[in-house]
Amino acid sequence: MSEQDNRKWYEKAGTSGDTVCSTRVRLARNLARVPFPDRAGPEDKGRVIEQVRAAIMNSNSVISREFSFCELSKLSKEAAVSLAERHIVSPEFIADRRGKAVLINEDESVSIMVNEEDHVRIQVLREGQALSEALETADRIDTLLSENLDFAYDKEFGYLTQCPTNLGTGMRASLTLHLPALTEAGAMGRIGENLSKLGFALRGAFGEGSKAVGDMYQLSNQITLGLTEKQAVENLLSVAGQLTEQEKRLREELCETTAWQDRIARAAGVLKSARLMSGEEAAGLLSLVRLGLAQGLLSGADMGAVNGLTVRVQPATLINSAGRQLEPGERDRIRADILRDTLKNLNIT
Repeated sequence: MSEQDNRKWYEKAGTSGDTVCSTRVRLARNLARVPFPDRAGPEDKGRVIEQVRAAIMNSNSVISREFSFCELSKLSKEAAVSLAERHIVSPEFIADRRGKAVLINEDESVSIMVNEEDHVRIQVLREGQALSEALETADRIDTLLSENLDFAYDKEFGYLTQCPTNLGTGMRASLTLHLPALTEAGAMGRIGENLSKLGFALRGAFGEGSKAVGDMYQLSNQITLGLTEKQAVENLLSVAGQLTEQEKRLREELCETTAWQDRIARAAGVLKSARLMSGEEAAGLLSLVRLGLAQGLLSGADMGAVNGLTVRVQPATLINSAGRQLEPGERDRIRADILRDTLKNLNIT
């Protein structure tokens, strides 16, 4: 197997990778005749975990061989937070690890969260813009599970979910967009308000309640009832296309100025030489490097490597990789070491 094949999904650059960092498709499902997770007792949750685990791990499908199973209660806090930093699970999922489990495939692009807000959350992640491919994979996992599990479904309302906003398809699709030029123009507040009126949400990269760090935003559909999964994906693509076109036009204008060329060059220099680096500073500098690579002002680094860095230098992921607790100053030193080593060939063109 090649080195390329061994990389995690978040260490690659995909289609439209200059503006679209990643794709996510999530399906919410619940088991019939079992209380929703917020009303389920420990025994109910235990049965759900075992049924979902068996539906995947005991299947004859080739897909099942790719998954590993993990009970969240057996993880350390840092290991659990690292799962969220790598977008394998949602931040809400790890807030209380009791009675929860997750199945994860080899490259971490597919996860099945058990007893999150719903009994089952199928999540598929892909680099770049890959909504159709992600939806196809999610549907295959959904079909595999439905062969062994009885999902709660109503002819009028579709799939039944704990939160009414997920009724119908139970699908939420999202794209993580890199929008430094629109952010610089101060347009994101207005855009977010306009999109909410059209049934879309624009949030930080970690979803609801998170702030945009490193000029990363998550654009997702909000309407799941009354339209098909395909229609929801097409609508999302249309809106994302309009946003990224605006972004690209503004980028061209910004990057023609000496001031922005200087900011990008300085960002590359700091990342290649700094001995200490906070997480917030790293996010801002990596945003500028992504912009520089996309606009041809920088060379010598792969966009996929930059994507991977945004995950590798997260606090809990650093601690989890080290296998021990790290003081903040030590984290900053290790983060700087990783950034220097990975971006050592980054050059100003």
